[in-house]
Amino acid sequence: MRFWEPENGTVRCLVCPRECRIPEGQRGFCRVRENRGGELVLLTYGKSSGAVPDPVEKKPLFHYKPGSRTYSIGTVGCNLRCLHCQNWQISQASPEEVPLEDLPPETIVKRARATGCDSVSFTYNEPVINLEYTVDTFELCKREGLGTVYVTNGFMREETAAFLSRYLEAANVDLKAFTERFYREVCGGSLEPVLRTLKTWKSNGVHVEVTTLVIPGHNDSEEEAREIAAWIRDELGPETPWHVSRFHPDYKMLDVPPTPVETVERFVRIGYDEGLYYVYVGNVPGHKYENTYCPNCGALLVERRGFTVLRINLEPGPRCPECGARQYFVL
Repeated sequence: MRFWEPENGTVRCLVCPRECRIPEGQRGFCRVRENRGGELVLLTYGKSSGAVPDPVEKKPLFHYKPGSRTYSIGTVGCNLRCLHCQNWQISQASPEEVPLEDLPPETIVKRARATGCDSVSFTYNEPVINLEYTVDTFELCKREGLGTVYVTNGFMREETAAFLSRYLEAANVDLKAFTERFYREVCGGSLEPVLRTLKTWKSNGVHVEVTTLVIPGHNDSEEEAREIAAWIRDELGPETPWHVSRFHPDYKMLDVPPTPVETVERFVRIGYDEGLYYVYVGNVPGHKYENTYCPNCGALLVERRGFTVLRINLEPGPRCPECGARQYFVL
């Protein structure tokens, strides 16, 4: 499927909601899709700014193949302009501004196998802008029995999300806030497409986990926490893991202090109060809310420290070994 079309002497990109109309020789908002001779060319196809084996917990994915490793690839560019971006050196760069390694899909699969990874993740910068590269890679992964992962802002057209459902096994989606104002003023985007992506993937059987980075003074109110938790519960299901991460100053948001640990703890409690089964603290290594507990009886099911899994305590099913309650994991 081709995700662009000619339009009045330009090329219209159909990957994300911006639908950039790109004149000859120019690039779209994301900096990596260029009109060359009336065709949209992906400048980062087969190019990587970094590729390493990672714990899958680093994505973060806590309920997808826990304790495994995922071969993680980044490129450059993004379709948002988040003021607090923590990977801005690559996400806010053009391809010629960052050293890129040749990394075709075949090499990714070989390296994943050689390093003992169970899956391949496109991460570090926004993967959807590299749609063709990721899909070609995932087609090979599926033939080789490797899992396929996106770590994404979710800002894409509904048709793109539906198309990706054929190839994606798991995704962690940033739900950055729950107001259009935050998305407009802090990210240069909009909320509604992200919500649509989450619902599309969940309804199509993709394993979805959600991350919210809590920023003091911007999205840290109790009301917003309750709205996010209730939306996840009602639209994605209470079994959907929610990661509540602690902000640290970066990029263009250096004047905002780090999030107090008490704030992310409050978000976790609100998540449980609203009926979510699994809520986690991020960027607070060693915290008890890094662990997975049985939502029925409270038994410790997965013990973690940072990105390391110390113990998995699950019966086949998977079920809680103490009470037998069903648990929601991809093992």
